[in-house]
Amino acid sequence: MKTENEERTGLLYGVGAYAMWGLVPLFWPLLKPAGAVEILAHRMVWSLAFVGLALLAVRQWAWVGELLRSPRKLALITVAATVITVNWGLYIWSVNTGHVVEASLGYFINPLVTIALGVLVLQERLRPAQWAAVSVGFAAVLVLAVGYGQLPWISLTLAFSFAVYGLVKKKVNLGGLESLAAETAVQFLPALGYLVWLGTQDDLAFGSHGAGHTALLVATGVVTAVPLVCFGAAAIRVPLSTLGLLQYLAPTFQFLLGVLYFHEEMPPERWAGFSLVWLALTILTWDALRAARRSRTAVETARAEAAGASARTPAAPEAPASAAPTAPTAPTVPATPATPSRPSARTGL
Repeated sequence: MKTENEERTGLLYGVGAYAMWGLVPLFWPLLKPAGAVEILAHRMVWSLAFVGLALLAVRQWAWVGELLRSPRKLALITVAATVITVNWGLYIWSVNTGHVVEASLGYFINPLVTIALGVLVLQERLRPAQWAAVSVGFAAVLVLAVGYGQLPWISLTLAFSFAVYGLVKKKVNLGGLESLAAETAVQFLPALGYLVWLGTQDDLAFGSHGAGHTALLVATGVVTAVPLVCFGAAAIRVPLSTLGLLQYLAPTFQFLLGVLYFHEEMPPERWAGFSLVWLALTILTWDALRAARRSRTAVETARAEAAGASARTPAAPEAPASAAPTAPTAPTVPATPATPSRPSARTGL
């Protein structure tokens, strides 16, 4: 059972991870005049280098052989790498072209899109409150589409790409660092090839704008990996329901930065759309907390009933040591032996 101190530490790790993700819009503009695609390529290359050093330090390499022996997992990792490339690249471009608020909307509606994918792809059944939240979220997209004069394509692309990424990672079932290492290994050669090609065209920003700018481009690997390490530390220490609430910190910080720091416009229709999204997330969070509370109560009730039944079961009386012999009884027909059960897949033979 986790101690209170462990949970407090996990909470700090979780807040740190989501705060870093929420404040990362402050970092990408520092990398100009490098373009969004060059920044993305550096992020892929240096993330692999940083994560490789981290795995080397903790000596976690056993998963590599297992992954290489599974063509299905390799295919899923390739899909995950492709989808997260779209997500990363569009997010960097959005921040550096003045669309921070719209990018934050993508991560606000991501939980709603994830639920929708669960219904469409995994055939999951929703509770009434979840249906209500998804419906309100759909209405928010319509309001924003009317306000923008077009669908909020940046938000929808970020939300859907990240939801698909999460779905694929669930199928792969690798740890955070291991998964990032595998994905950036897939991305590495195309990213490095693009950087080499930029260099041959004399368009490479790396090394052309001073040591500080070069160091910032290298730091893209750290900016990518450190929040992930903190998230992994939080995930093993705090309940899933707590992580579910913390996930809203990142888009909240991004939204506030877009409005207060980057001074992006917020016309009334955008406020209306965001308000509907926040209403949908409130319904979703309330329903999730209620479901978790009911599940916890059911488990505690079952344990209490099991303990009560065990306490009421009388112990079998012991036979006296020198019992008098009894008269023989008629022989009984032996019972048919029970069919042996199949061993569990988790049982070692």
